[in-house]
Amino acid sequence: MMIQQIGNRGCLTAILLIAVWSSSTVFAKSPAAIFIIVDGIPADVLENTSTPVLDSIAGKGGYTRAYVGGEIGGESQSPTSSAIGYNNLLTGTWANKHNVYDNQVNAPNYAYWDIFRMAKEQDPTLQTAIFSTWTDNRTKLIGDGLKEAGGNKLDYVFDGFELNVERFPHDLQENYIRAIDDLVTDEAARYVESNGPDLSWVYLEYTDAVGHNYGDGPEMTAAVQYMDGQIGKIWSAVQKRQQAYDEEWMIVITTDHGRDAKTGQDHGNQSERERTTWIVTNSDDLNERYYQTPAIVDILPSIAAHLKLEIPENIRNQLDGQSFID
Repeated sequence: MMIQQIGNRGCLTAILLIAVWSSSTVFAKSPAAIFIIVDGIPADVLENTSTPVLDSIAGKGGYTRAYVGGEIGGESQSPTSSAIGYNNLLTGTWANKHNVYDNQVNAPNYAYWDIFRMAKEQDPTLQTAIFSTWTDNRTKLIGDGLKEAGGNKLDYVFDGFELNVERFPHDLQENYIRAIDDLVTDEAARYVESNGPDLSWVYLEYTDAVGHNYGDGPEMTAAVQYMDGQIGKIWSAVQKRQQAYDEEWMIVITTDHGRDAKTGQDHGNQSERERTTWIVTNSDDLNERYYQTPAIVDILPSIAAHLKLEIPENIRNQLDGQSFID
């Protein structure tokens, strides 16, 4: 009715532009991201195991094979081992830059920023969280609280349980890790649903423990299926957040390495199976790179793109990965 009463075309155009701008502003959703590393699951095992939750997530976005280990024969080549893979994701760089070459994490090079540091440098009010079966992820790889690593970057921490041997007695088959994974999963789901942190990392280890103990076989298949159920709890929490709030969530699930082809018990070398990993995400903004065997280092710039992080130029130029979302 108001528009029909306006005779000036310029005024009408201005009002229409304001209306469009106001509409996009009101309905713009706040981005949030959560990435989950489930340890030591080769792509062929995942692809031959029933995983309805991961299938559901991939149905909204996509599934792709990926790789770790850097460039074979190049300066970025590195062992296909756990902490190396985690830090490849966290920093978007290969080991020749971040300097983590084994699980001891003796001298990480914090000049290559992790994604939590990038988020906090842009906006200290962004809420961050970690839920982890392995404490070194926070204390060594992220270096939370260390001045050289960017200081305090995590607002909520849920880890350290592998150090509590009274509550979680260590057994030879490492079933205590499954119990810790359960605890970590439940808390991640609870916290995501109730608090909705802007950026979160969940790390679950049990599948790698099963791989080392049993190798390829029914035990590993069962562990992957169990992992899928754990992811389901977190995915349900993400969906509830999206339904209840004006939030646009990106979830990324991946693994840190494959396994050897002979038994499936080992990893660390450069065989195709050890290097071949996978990525599942709900993002519907995937570009061609996602389907051209991306690397684990591509996950950081993709999450940063979703969160609209403006990475400082000197840090951005150090990245080895490229975004697989538009």
